Amino acid sequence: MKKLNRVSLSGKILTLMTAQEFRQKYLDFFKSKGHTIIPSASLIPENDPTVLFTTAGMHPLVPYLLGEVHPGGKRLVSCQKCIRTGDIDEVGDDVHLTFFEMLGNWSLGDPASTRGDESTRGGYWKKEAIEWSFEFLTKELGLPIDKLAVTCFTGDSDAPRDEESAGIWKSLGIPENRIYFFGKADNWWGPAGLTGPCGPDTEMFYWTGKGEPPDLVTGDNKEGWVEIWNDVFMQYNKTAEGKFEPLKQKNVDTGMGLERTLAVLNGYDNVFAIQEFEPIISKIKSLAVKPDDKAVRIIADHIKAAVFIMGDARGVKPSNVGQGYVVRRLIRRAIRYGKLIRVKDNLVVPLAETVVSISSNIYPELQQNKDFIIKELKTEEDRFNIALEKGLKEFAKLREMNGQIAFDLYQSYGFPLELTEELSRERGFVVDKIEFQNEFKKHQDLSRTSSAGKFKGGLADNSEDVVKMHTATHLLDQALRDVLGNHVEQKGSNINAERLRFDFSHPAKMTPEQIKKVEEIVNSKIQEDLPVHFEMLSVDEAKQKGAIGLFEDKYAKLGNQVKVYFVGDYSKEICGGPHVEHTGQIGSFKIIKEEAVAAGIRRIKAVVGKS
Repeated sequence: MKKLNRVSLSGKILTLMTAQEFRQKYLDFFKSKGHTIIPSASLIPENDPTVLFTTAGMHPLVPYLLGEVHPGGKRLVSCQKCIRTGDIDEVGDDVHLTFFEMLGNWSLGDPASTRGDESTRGGYWKKEAIEWSFEFLTKELGLPIDKLAVTCFTGDSDAPRDEESAGIWKSLGIPENRIYFFGKADNWWGPAGLTGPCGPDTEMFYWTGKGEPPDLVTGDNKEGWVEIWNDVFMQYNKTAEGKFEPLKQKNVDTGMGLERTLAVLNGYDNVFAIQEFEPIISKIKSLAVKPDDKAVRIIADHIKAAVFIMGDARGVKPSNVGQGYVVRRLIRRAIRYGKLIRVKDNLVVPLAETVVSISSNIYPELQQNKDFIIKELKTEEDRFNIALEKGLKEFAKLREMNGQIAFDLYQSYGFPLELTEELSRERGFVVDKIEFQNEFKKHQDLSRTSSAGKFKGGLADNSEDVVKMHTATHLLDQALRDVLGNHVEQKGSNINAERLRFDFSHPAKMTPEQIKKVEEIVNSKIQEDLPVHFEMLSVDEAKQKGAIGLFEDKYAKLGNQVKVYFVGDYSKEICGGPHVEHTGQIGSFKIIKEEAVAAGIRRIKAVVGKS
């Protein structure tokens, strides 16, 4: 890609940095500090029902933050694909994205008592984490100190004031009047779910405004200041009772949003100005009759997010439940905004092809799953266009307009308020926006109430029941292969304290006899009280020992080492853990449902009993 010179916010002439250059610069820097580069995990969390998507780089690392051994060692660095939908209504402004990449580095465990070479070094703590953050920002990226500010945790009844971090920043040259102390709302991170690792953090801000930087203020109103990095010091484990207990190992977890920081580095005032969005936005504008900046941004964000979710190794298609519902909502919201800017031809397929073409060099799974992405997008767009046509026919019958009717059009046919307003003006109607918003809020509250508790528990909380379920899935996986054949492959799992859910490849409904046989095998292995242990093996060694799992190229990036859990001589599977020490602790196993979830994919729901 051709580099262009432009003036940065610091007044210097700079060369535009691409996402690929920035991503690699970060990874190489921390590799030089003894970190193992690990690949991005799936956007679809495995064995964790606390969230629908991977929301941060630490999410896939929860078992290792709790003490499991990681194949890459105690120092890790990655660029993680992330999806966050909590701010979906804010997308279209200068900083919010549904899909984004998170740069992060981690220390798993307390600092080593002795320092070895780069490959054998142990963990580190606040001093190294902060010093390296400062070095990367000021030396590698060249950001001036006088435009930086930092925040630290002010302390409360759960944890003390973080004077240690503040002192380190001061020693590095950050002036005292640029070091701020805020409470949990600003300077505390985690847990990823309801329970789990968490702790105070120190955040780094860059001044993008003009003139002398003003003081930082708490909350979101930090005009001109852009948060670019966050170092979390995981010292605590939040229990189900809401208590903060010291973790048995201290961890460092950092996060830097690639798109947001890249915009700052290149002197842009919004994330959609970076080069990686330019082809997508240009394509939208070429298809639109009356392009609007906000609508164009929303379409670009939503289609990119949908493509990455569907193109993931565990990709899901549009549906009315779970992750599939989010995909459907993103696609349909993009199409609705396409109608507002008068896109005449089909919208989503050309945009998806653009996203795949510019991102598959870093994320090859997009190209590998392109046919699936395009097929599902076309089907969804056709289906939604039919619903919109029905809505237009219903609109033509209306003799009045109010907020309730506007909401019914939104709910039943996907009409955004803006589209209803535009059509209403043509008919001489006026939409009562306040009534519409009241109906919308009422619907949101009902949705929250109906889904409350849906994602309780999970592997992230490391509870005893969840760990039992986790080991049971390994026994189930092997039992299915024994009964149905070696074509069976795990396609996903979801575990909470009440039940396990296991998706697998199989072309037909299981017979009652097959279900009974699988149950009997799993229970026999529980009764045998088989020992459970793990070994760190090379990929070749794991294959030779008959381990099952995802033998992807990414394992070569972990020093060719994988973590294999053995359940006696019966089950051998690549897994991060944790598991019970012996199968007798599971108690018993019962399949409660077997069903189809997609073509060639079956699902089993099961429970375990008391040991």
